[in-house]
Amino acid sequence: MGVPVVRIRVLVVDDHRIFAESLAAALAVEPDVEVAAAGSGPAALRCLERAAAEGRGYDVMLVDAELGIRSGAGGRRAPVPVPRGGEDAPVDGISLVAGVRSGGPSVHTVVLAEKDDPVRAALALQAGASGWVAKDCSLQRLLTVVRGVLRGETHLPPALLTGVLRELTAARKHRTESERLVESLTPREREVLRCMVAGLGRKAVAERLYLSPHTVRTHMQNVLGKLGVHSTLAAVALARRAGVGPVDLEPAGALVRLER
Repeated sequence: MGVPVVRIRVLVVDDHRIFAESLAAALAVEPDVEVAAAGSGPAALRCLERAAAEGRGYDVMLVDAELGIRSGAGGRRAPVPVPRGGEDAPVDGISLVAGVRSGGPSVHTVVLAEKDDPVRAALALQAGASGWVAKDCSLQRLLTVVRGVLRGETHLPPALLTGVLRELTAARKHRTESERLVESLTPREREVLRCMVAGLGRKAVAERLYLSPHTVRTHMQNVLGKLGVHSTLAAVALARRAGVGPVDLEPAGALVRLER
């Protein structure tokens, strides 16, 4: 009796259906690869959830770098939370990588890109991706990357290496400066900042923290002043660089869902 083949379970995620299905078919020819395809971020999340429930999780996820951007989700921005509760809102590729990495670190992700982009490649690595591969690479090259990331390797095209390192160094510098500024805030001001990161307006912050709108306005002005920015949007961007997350809005979200 022969030794059973240990299969690598791969999920291809691309909103170009022909490309996704063609790549899945090409990978499926390999005797040690089992592959499925998903046409959107939410569809990919459902595939991952089903596989985990069945005890047959995916090993590698190949994600289109432009996923969701064509349908209005993206641009050059940092990852945002992926939808929960079965929502079908568009999810861009890097956000999907970040969401999967935080929820299922055993799944290795590789980003497939039509062009070299050190900015997005750096964002992908920060989000938890293990590789960035050109879509026009050979199938053998892609298989080498898939098998490599399972061994804990990180794969980047040589032409991107310098640019990605520059972006990561700059991001680390910005993060350090942002953390220093956030540390200058009082505990109450940090709480207000977390509400701002969650997208709450002055009235909502006042209700949540049991403060008067005037007091909240003062806190917000102090936050902007100490962070050295002139708008809420800039404060939120700086806070995210410093690793400041939003306040938990789950209770409010549950009420919204019940009202629908």
